[in-house]
Amino acid sequence: MALEPPRNAEPPIPAGTRDRVQRLLGSRVTGARAVRGGYTPAVRWVAHLADGRSVFVKHAVVEPVVARLRREHFVYRHIDGAWCPKLLGFDDGEQPMLVIEDLSACAWPPPWDPDRVEAVRAALHAVGTHPPPPGLAPATSRGIAEDGWEEVARDPEPFLGLGLCSRGWLSEAFPTLLDAADRRLLEGRALCHLDVRSDNLCFRANGEAVLVDWDCAAIGNPEFDLAFWLPSLHLEGGPPPEAVAQCTPGIVAIVAGFFASEAGLTDLPHAPRVRGIQLAQLKVALPWVASVLGLPPPDPQTHAQ
Repeated sequence: MALEPPRNAEPPIPAGTRDRVQRLLGSRVTGARAVRGGYTPAVRWVAHLADGRSVFVKHAVVEPVVARLRREHFVYRHIDGAWCPKLLGFDDGEQPMLVIEDLSACAWPPPWDPDRVEAVRAALHAVGTHPPPPGLAPATSRGIAEDGWEEVARDPEPFLGLGLCSRGWLSEAFPTLLDAADRRLLEGRALCHLDVRSDNLCFRANGEAVLVDWDCAAIGNPEFDLAFWLPSLHLEGGPPPEAVAQCTPGIVAIVAGFFASEAGLTDLPHAPRVRGIQLAQLKVALPWVASVLGLPPPDPQTHAQ
């Protein structure tokens, strides 16, 4: 969720939102700008206050975002570290509103360099050793990644329609992919972000990495966070996944299966950009999983019917 300034003039923060921010933080809003970015249809603002602070405001204005914003607030209440934004306030109701630290001054990738890659790895290690919020759901209950290749097996047409492999390659690879992507590999007792992508990362002035958008957080195997991040890192000019970490092949299979089961589906009405980024990451994850599982490269020309 890169905090980019809008290219065109945006309307000022609505009066109702401004009043809620002022009540929460005890200071008058003197100015605001809309923020582009993110894949969910929340409204985002950076608000400037009379006491000199600036804050980031995330406002759920459509029903699909309401529960997610409440989950995100719950997580923020229980986590603390340089790797997450500071929670400043939350106003619940029909349209909940979350106020957190303004990270506009942070550096948002790309570009990537070895120091930034290591900073993210250090942040992910810190996340994985932080006590999880009480009652946080297990990763295997999130429906995020555990059934990816099984979904493709039930209906392979959306995946095959992407043109990334032939029907013959998929048929030959299925037994290996399904066996490797054992959902039990997601089990664990660590705090996991579950949506680590380059656009959910930024860097403080001292180089420390910060993770934003915590609504998918769960308890599970922290290796999933590392593996899930690597395709987006490579897309933005970073090293290929295997040059960063030697991930468990089954975890790689779960990551690739998630993108394979999602990228070819119909666009989400409230998040039309999601399928595009899933497809881009699948183009990295599919050859990666083929490599770690010893499968032939998914070349539709090589395996054409």
